[in-house]
Amino acid sequence: MFAFTKRIAPSVLAAAIAASAASPASAGIGDLLVAPTRIVLDGRKGTEIILNNIGDEPATYRISVEFRRMTGDGNLVEVAQPTPQEQQAADMIVYAPRRVTLAPHEPQSIRIAARPPEGLPDGEYRVHLLFRAVPPPTPVTAAAAGDTKGLRLQLTPIYGVTIPVIVRLGNLEATAGISNVKLEKQDGKSAIGLDLSRAGSRSTFGEVLVLKPGIKDPIAIQKAVAIYTELGTRHVTIPVDQSYTGDLTGPVTVEYVETYLDGNHEIAETQAVLR
Repeated sequence: MFAFTKRIAPSVLAAAIAASAASPASAGIGDLLVAPTRIVLDGRKGTEIILNNIGDEPATYRISVEFRRMTGDGNLVEVAQPTPQEQQAADMIVYAPRRVTLAPHEPQSIRIAARPPEGLPDGEYRVHLLFRAVPPPTPVTAAAAGDTKGLRLQLTPIYGVTIPVIVRLGNLEATAGISNVKLEKQDGKSAIGLDLSRAGSRSTFGEVLVLKPGIKDPIAIQKAVAIYTELGTRHVTIPVDQSYTGDLTGPVTVEYVETYLDGNHEIAETQAVLR
């Protein structure tokens, strides 16, 4: 395990968030910001997750491992019985601290690394880290006048967010495809639906862009689109950009682009006609 933790200055926090541009920079739960929101490890070097209490009161957070799997529509559902590969992922992840109390507007780093056992087969292993707020103790108050019997309950919401932690061992490859591009509705608004397919030994992660001929900017874009290794295909529904007021029908180009620190890499493209 790690022998230290450290609290960091806000300027260092900003630099850490900027360095995580290859994935969504941060996610919020209540008064907690977490950055980055996706970790990829290779079993050789670790990294940091930055927590920042943006609230006006001290807050305590507990960090734990949980298992989640992706459904065909991209949702992540909690798993009660992990597979052997999922359990191997949990066993090799080390991180510290596992519980932090932060003063208002105070950031802190969580060190995380993977320690794969000798002889573990090459492949992609994934768990999710859960950051959950620990509610402060609630003082017991006297019952209201005249309330002499019955049970009084007070419900306290508990906020939490998960981020994937992916360990890749060996030279892993993946390919992707795009099909069934069509117009859809999402919450009563125009959207573009499509199916993404994945094959290979690792997951994919990136942006899906829909472009029309003669239009400079994408008419629809969806960021942070993953296809995890338990899936071969998932459906994606992308809202049309509200600034686009032109005709949606006609030819479009759809691209699935993975984003890395050294730039963007297109892994799938297709031409389609919207009707």
